[in-house]
Amino acid sequence: MFDILADLFRQAAPDEIDKIIYLSQGQLLPPYRGLETGMSAKLMLRAVADASGHSVAEVEKAYDNSGDMGDTAEKLLSARRPRQPVSLFDAISEPPRAETVGEVYAILMEIARTSGAGSVERKISLTSDLLSAVSPVEAKHISRFVVGKLRLGVGDPTVLEALAITHGGREHKQELERAYNNCCDLGLVATTLLSAGMDGVNRMHIRAGTPIRMALCERVSSADEIIARMGSAAVEAKYDGFRIQAHITGGDVEMFSRNLERTTGMFPEIAEALLAHLKAESAVIEGEAMAFDEITGELLPFQVTIQRKRKHDIGEMAEKFPLRFYAFDLLYLNGEDLTGLPFVERRNLLESVIVPNSVITTSEMFITERPEEITRAFESAIGRGLEGLVVKRPDSGYTAGARNFNWIKLKRSYRAELSDSVDLCIVGYFLGRGSRAKFGIGGVLAAVYDEEADMFRTVTKIGSGFSEDELADIKKMLDVTALSHRHPRVDSAIEADVWVEPRHVIKVTADELTRSQLHTAGRDETGTGFALRFPRFVGELRTDKRPEDATTVREIVRLYEMQGAAAP
Repeated sequence: MFDILADLFRQAAPDEIDKIIYLSQGQLLPPYRGLETGMSAKLMLRAVADASGHSVAEVEKAYDNSGDMGDTAEKLLSARRPRQPVSLFDAISEPPRAETVGEVYAILMEIARTSGAGSVERKISLTSDLLSAVSPVEAKHISRFVVGKLRLGVGDPTVLEALAITHGGREHKQELERAYNNCCDLGLVATTLLSAGMDGVNRMHIRAGTPIRMALCERVSSADEIIARMGSAAVEAKYDGFRIQAHITGGDVEMFSRNLERTTGMFPEIAEALLAHLKAESAVIEGEAMAFDEITGELLPFQVTIQRKRKHDIGEMAEKFPLRFYAFDLLYLNGEDLTGLPFVERRNLLESVIVPNSVITTSEMFITERPEEITRAFESAIGRGLEGLVVKRPDSGYTAGARNFNWIKLKRSYRAELSDSVDLCIVGYFLGRGSRAKFGIGGVLAAVYDEEADMFRTVTKIGSGFSEDELADIKKMLDVTALSHRHPRVDSAIEADVWVEPRHVIKVTADELTRSQLHTAGRDETGTGFALRFPRFVGELRTDKRPEDATTVREIVRLYEMQGAAAP
């Protein structure tokens, strides 16, 4: 895949490389822009019928037989019948040939941006004209793209490595990744690379209004290990809510989730408070939002907070479950990128720009060199229903998108049993048997993410912890992305009954981590990997996480090592 993409990128011009990258990932723009074609399978069938000259009934029958919109379009367009004219102009003209990526992309963008009265018929007409202007094999891939089923399996790290190979060699991947972490736009990074070279890429910095990939934490087993690594430590409470990155520019606020979803409209009270109580013209602030009880002031669990993540009835939910925003970092202020400053300096600036109010406050934080103080803070946090602590190296910069020991999380104790949860990506499921036969699903195959290889490697099969309603909902959700084959980014020695795209992340607990030859996570030269023993779903679909935000292979190895160290 690296070589194929690299060959493609070498042929691309600066004004089309971004479009090629977006299309190869099944997108029109970076994910945070949230732009989709708005074409359902039902509308697409009408477009194929119009472009091919076949009746809608014939197209529906072909689609039912193939189960693939692309194959259906290719087959029927290869046997194209004359289009039925609806006007004299249609009778004497055909859509012009779409010769370039730019021409196809422009039409796809027009389809996506068409809205308002008559937009459905306009979208169908534009799509039909596009299919008529390309070859049948091109129509196959365009049709898959339009309905969100392209499935090339091209992840962000794969694109970055292919770009590095194309321009200077693999050693430049880290520089490209740094630029991408600061802008979350692979197309922009590639355009900059082709037009301004690596010098231009290295000049790319964060800016308000464009999300930054969030920094991540490593895990350790004890306060002693934290001090051994850091010497001095900035200790913060770990809140179990929504991580939010808020961008303030002039009179506007944009908020993004951990997986770069735009969430501004979901949390109006936070947006209002930022505009009213922030002494800055522009800023990028990170923090955690948690629901709380207005009478007692008590913070509510994540299962309550998650109810605020919705697109409808927002006002009603805001009254029922008000939020408090605990700000913990300042990345940008009044035109200046602060990510290179030490954490303590960023924290001091953060405290100086927030006017005290009832919605926004800074997270609890103190600096210490004593493990026993960290332990006391940890026990206090757990006693108050918090997740634990996040401990930061006081002199560290903010490393966007990175997981390292500058930030360490200390959660409920790591002992010989795996009492901490892990976030796993579903890559397949198994048909139900016995009492679960009626649901068509009995359990799921779950994987962790391998950052180095941009792959998902299996670590467990999960059948416990699901209610009947949850099983039915999960099957319905997974069937939307079901595949006839294992996804190219999934490494599995187990054959699932139904493979799915690695898209959905769930929270799982287990008794312990064991070595296993059945699973591929962390597999060594002997063929032995890691597996969860007695895994259980804990009722939480992590909609705030992308597949690549799942627990990593490196974290699993680390948890296994800590588990062994804690064993008697």
